[in-house]
Amino acid sequence: MMRRKLVAGNWKMHGLKADLGEVRAIAAAVPAEVDAALCVPFTLIAGAADAAGALPIGAQDVHQSDKGAHTGCISAAMLVEAGALLTIVGHSERRADQHETDAQVKAKAEAAQKAGLRVILCIGETLEERDAGLAEQVVTGQVAASLPDGASADWLALAYEPVWAIGTGRTPTEADVAAMHGAIRAKLRELIGDEAERVQILYGGSVNGSNAVALLGCEDVDGALVGGASLTAEKFVPIIEAAASLSR
Repeated sequence: MMRRKLVAGNWKMHGLKADLGEVRAIAAAVPAEVDAALCVPFTLIAGAADAAGALPIGAQDVHQSDKGAHTGCISAAMLVEAGALLTIVGHSERRADQHETDAQVKAKAEAAQKAGLRVILCIGETLEERDAGLAEQVVTGQVAASLPDGASADWLALAYEPVWAIGTGRTPTEADVAAMHGAIRAKLRELIGDEAERVQILYGGSVNGSNAVALLGCEDVDGALVGGASLTAEKFVPIIEAAASLSR
C-alpha cells in the first residue's frame, strides 16, 4: 500500500513569537505531494496556528484528564481551543525525564483522539537496550502497551525514534531502520489487523536534508519526526522536499 508521507517537526523547548516567520516560510514551501506539521511549545500554538495557513500546528504533549488539579498541565480541549490539530505523545524525552509509562501514553492518546486531535505516538529503544539485543522486543512491547483503544490511521501515526540517535548525529543503518519499521508493522497487524497497513510509521533521530531521501525511502518508513532541523525553513524544507520526491 502506498501511504502518503508525513514530515512533522518537533520544536521541543524552542520558539518565541519572533520565530513565527519560520512557521510562515515552512508553510509556504510544503509541496502538494506530502503532508507536513509543526509541533510547537504550548505558548506558541495560537500564534503559530494563525501564521501557518494550511500547515497543521500541534502540541508536544497533552494531559490525559479533561480538567482538574493538575498544575502546569494542558488538556486536549485547551489545545484544540488554542488552534492545535494534533499532538505528540510518549516522546522518549518525556518517558525518560517525566517518567511517563506506557499506560499514561495510551491514556493521553485516547484523550487527544476524544477531543478531535490527531496523535503521533513515539516509541524507541535506548543504546543499552539495543546493545543488549533487546531493541525489537522493547519497541514492539511499547507498541502493544501504548497503543490506544480504537487505534485507526484516520487519527494515529507512530514515530520510531531510537533514543540514542536523537540529536546526536548518529543514525541506524538503513537496513536497521527498515527492519524495525517492519517489526512495528507486524506488531500492528497482530493488534489491529488490516488497519495496520494504513497507519503511518515515521522515523525520527538526526534526520536532515542529506540523509532524508535514504531514510524515507526505506521499506515501511512513511515520513519523519524531526527535531532540531525543523526549527528553520532552511533546514526543514529540504527534508519535506525529500519526502515529496519519493511520492512523485
